[in-house]
Amino acid sequence: MHFSHPMYAGAGRKAKPALMLQGTSSNAGKSVLAAAFCRIFLQDGLSVAPFKSQNMALNSYVTPDGLEIGRAQAVQAAACRLEPDVRTNPVLLKPNSDTGSQVVVMGRPVGNMRVREYVQYKAKAFEQARKAYDSLAAEHDIVVLEGAGSPAEINLKQHDIVNMQMANYAQAKVLITGDIDRGGVFASLVGTWELLDPWERNLVAGFLLNRFRGDASLLDPALEYVTARTGVSFFGVVPYVGQLGLPEEDSVTFKEALRGQAGYAGAGKEKDELLHIVVIDLPHISNFTDVDALKAEPDVCLRVVDSVEALLAYGQPHAVILPGSKNTLGDLATLRRNGLADALFRLVQQGCSVVGICGGFQMLGEKLADPDAVESDSGRCEGLGLLPVDTVIGTEKTLSRTSGVHVPSGSAVHGYEIHHGKTVATGDVTTFIRGDGDAALGIASPSGKVWGTYLHGVFDADEFRRAFLDDLRVKAGMQPAGRVLAPYSIDSALDRLADVVRASVDMRAVYNVLGL
Repeated sequence: MHFSHPMYAGAGRKAKPALMLQGTSSNAGKSVLAAAFCRIFLQDGLSVAPFKSQNMALNSYVTPDGLEIGRAQAVQAAACRLEPDVRTNPVLLKPNSDTGSQVVVMGRPVGNMRVREYVQYKAKAFEQARKAYDSLAAEHDIVVLEGAGSPAEINLKQHDIVNMQMANYAQAKVLITGDIDRGGVFASLVGTWELLDPWERNLVAGFLLNRFRGDASLLDPALEYVTARTGVSFFGVVPYVGQLGLPEEDSVTFKEALRGQAGYAGAGKEKDELLHIVVIDLPHISNFTDVDALKAEPDVCLRVVDSVEALLAYGQPHAVILPGSKNTLGDLATLRRNGLADALFRLVQQGCSVVGICGGFQMLGEKLADPDAVESDSGRCEGLGLLPVDTVIGTEKTLSRTSGVHVPSGSAVHGYEIHHGKTVATGDVTTFIRGDGDAALGIASPSGKVWGTYLHGVFDADEFRRAFLDDLRVKAGMQPAGRVLAPYSIDSALDRLADVVRASVDMRAVYNVLGL
C-alpha cells in the first residue's frame, strides 16, 4: 500500500546540488549535522545556504529585515557565514497548545491554527516554501536541507512538505541519520527504510550514525548487516560530542543538559565558589537559548528547575531567570499551581535577584491580559507582582533587532524582540537598559534586584554578562572577576563541529553523490 506519491516532480528542473539531512526521529541530530555540512562546504570554497521548509519550534530568531525564522536556521546561516534569511525557513510553527500553533509564513504570522486547519492550509505553505527554495538556490552553489521528525511517519505522508516531498522537489540527495546514543538505532534505520515508498527510497543516498561513544570498528558487523538488508551504505559514524557550545533547538535537550551537575562550565568546583543561577522551566518555554552564554561561564552553576524542591536544592540561588513563553498566562497559572510563584515572591523578599525575559518579563508584572486570545483563552490574570507593570497581549507582533546600553555599567547590549505584548509601567521603576532615543529596553525595581526586558539574547554581550555576574558576586560577598572570563561566540564552535564531522564522514562519497 502506498501512502504517498511525489506531488511536485523535480526531474524536469535544472537543480543546484543539494544535500538533505533526515532522521529516524526528532532530536537525532539533524540540525547540528546540517550546520556541520554547511561549514564544511564553506571551508571547501563553496557558496552554501541552509534550508528547512517547515520548522516546529518555540526557539526563534529575527532576521536583519525584521522577519522571524527558527533559531536552528540562524545557526546554520552562521555556519555559512550568511546573515539570517527568511528564505531559509519559510514556514515556522510555534505551538501554543497541545493541538494548535501560531503559523508564521515568510517571517510573518498568518494566524493560530488547529492541526486540521493547518493541514488544509499546507498547500499554500508549500507553495511559499518552493518559491523560497528556488530563490535561495539560485544564489548559491549548494543547499543543505534539513528534514523534520522522520520521513517514515506514515500518518503524515499524505501532506508532507518538509521531508521526502521537499527532497524530491529540490532533487536532493538524502542522508538518513540515527542517534545511536538512544539505543535501537539499527531497528530504527531498517524500519524507516521499510516504511518508505519506492520513489522515496530512490532519494536516499546513505545512512549516518550519530552520537556514538566508543570504538567505531566494533559496529562493522551491524553496519554490514543493515547495508545488506537495505542496499544502503553508511557514509560515516559521528562520535558523541559533549558541550558543543551551540544553541539547542529542542527544549528537551536543553533541559536535560542542565538538570544534572554536568551541564555548566563550573562543574566540579566547590558549590560556594559558584554563582547559582536557576532557570524556571515552563511548559511552553521559548527562546531558551537566551541563557546559553551563561552556561560557559566558569563561575556559574546553571540549572533548570520545575519545582520548589529543585529551586532550593542548593539553598537560596543568587538569581532566578524567568524565560520566554508562547503561552504566558497559561504558564503563569502553572507556576501558581506548583508553588513556584509563591517561592519566587519569598526569594525576592530575601534578597534574591529575579530576571524576566519576554514572557517572563510580562509575568513579573501586576496584571496581564490577552483580550484577543492571541496566546490562550485565559483572558486576564494577576501577575507575580514583582514589578509595577501591566501587559496587554495584542494581535500586532513586534519583530526587531535591537541594541542598547546597560545603564549601571555602560556596557553595550544587543539582541532581538519577538512578542505580541505591550508593557507599561504603573509605578516606580528605573531604566535598566536604554535604547535609541532613551527608549527603555529593560526596566528594574528601584533596588535593581528585579528586572525585565523583551530583549532575547541579552546575555550574549560579553561585557554586560560579566557586569551582571560581577554584581551578583559582590552582593554575595565574593570578589568580582573584573574581566570577561568566557567570550561567547559560536563561530569557533562551528569550526570544531565541522572538524569532527569531516573526520568521521566519507566526504569523498558525499561529493560523489552530489556530482561535485
